[in-house]
Amino acid sequence: MSREEGVETREVVLLAERMSYGPDAVAHDADGKTVFVSGAVAGDRVRAVVDRDEGRFSHARAVEVLEASADRVAPACPYAGVCGGCPWASLSYEAQAAAKRSGVVDSLARIAHMGAERAEGLVAPIVSPGEPWGYRNKVELAVATEGGRPALGMHAAAGEGVVRVKECPLLDGRHAKAVRAVSGALGYLAGSHGLDLERVGIRVSRRTREVEVALWGRPGAFPRAQASKVLADALRPTSVVRVMQKGPAKARRIAGVECLSGAGSWGEQVGSERMRVSAPSFFQVNTRGAEKLVELVMDALQPGEDEEAMDLYCGAGTFTLPLARRAGFVSAVESYGPAVRDLRRNLESAGLDNVDPIGGDAGLEFPDTDADVIVVDPPRAGLAEDVVRQLSERPARAIAYVSCDPATLARDLARFELAGTFSPRRVTPVDLFPQTFHVETVTLLERA
Repeated sequence: MSREEGVETREVVLLAERMSYGPDAVAHDADGKTVFVSGAVAGDRVRAVVDRDEGRFSHARAVEVLEASADRVAPACPYAGVCGGCPWASLSYEAQAAAKRSGVVDSLARIAHMGAERAEGLVAPIVSPGEPWGYRNKVELAVATEGGRPALGMHAAAGEGVVRVKECPLLDGRHAKAVRAVSGALGYLAGSHGLDLERVGIRVSRRTREVEVALWGRPGAFPRAQASKVLADALRPTSVVRVMQKGPAKARRIAGVECLSGAGSWGEQVGSERMRVSAPSFFQVNTRGAEKLVELVMDALQPGEDEEAMDLYCGAGTFTLPLARRAGFVSAVESYGPAVRDLRRNLESAGLDNVDPIGGDAGLEFPDTDADVIVVDPPRAGLAEDVVRQLSERPARAIAYVSCDPATLARDLARFELAGTFSPRRVTPVDLFPQTFHVETVTLLERA
């Protein structure tokens, strides 16, 4: 037993049994208590320091690998372990994919109460739409204060501070050094001007070659011309915007978006669709992954030209546009103002006039239509209970549920089955986020 920074700790030897739905591996101590171990991968035998004891579990961090797992690899990123962006980088990609599919099966079996056999039969092989590195079209830089000056870098794995990096191997290879360029330019500017930044977003596209830098902060004085110039010299972005927010840290709201130079938005090609996305709007960080999601959804629903479709939580139109190409009419609902504006712009640019874009909460603005096919792509929290109820009352023949969280997906599938109208037929995991524990899924629900 020892003390580190006032916290009582103890050393243990642990065998990491599997990966959790999180950055850590799962082990059990000599008393059978579950221990989440950071710095270990499934199959490792490690010496670890237990730094937190809870009622039902403990947390530990590996300090020495005594016997390495057969699935342990040397990370392609030199910052893995200190940067929080790629917590599974020491696990072989094949093992990552297997662990993610197993996690989806486990969620369906436990949370949806489907049982192991049925869950295993429902979940298809995991789809890997791209390379395990260099797949991201977006990174965000954290901003901290060091020595009285702002420091930009990646979020530290420990949760506090930033890690200064020269490049991010997760970002598209042609733009991997954009992180260093932007960090250096803004760090230089901060030496003579007050920036008061909270974070900095960088979006890049290999297909359109567009690069956008988004400077997130509070309203107030800002060196607009100087920021545009240093970023232009460092990176030559096609767009530089300033996103201003108000409100407390956990409830920020957009107070305005100001174009400092260039287009004022970012353009990407998804399949045959050209889309523009404003900095506050959500867009999948893996473009090839987004294309695979669209392919899976369209293959599952097979919308016909004489059918009506519904797209809930539609964002800037990733699924709305291809739905509108195939179906007779689409009702598209999105609550986030910037995304609604992006959706309308993308529909106009695509020449599509068979879509009703509806701004508002999906539960409150649920379209009063008899849609034949429905797409839902909610945030991590999943579907509200009243949305499951309203969907279950629809005469649709099929629903495609796109989820980024296996736990909330499982909860919602149980609700659908309880309502008795729709039942899951196939759940396809899609690995949009290699080197992390996150996994996307596309679930086809048909009438029970």
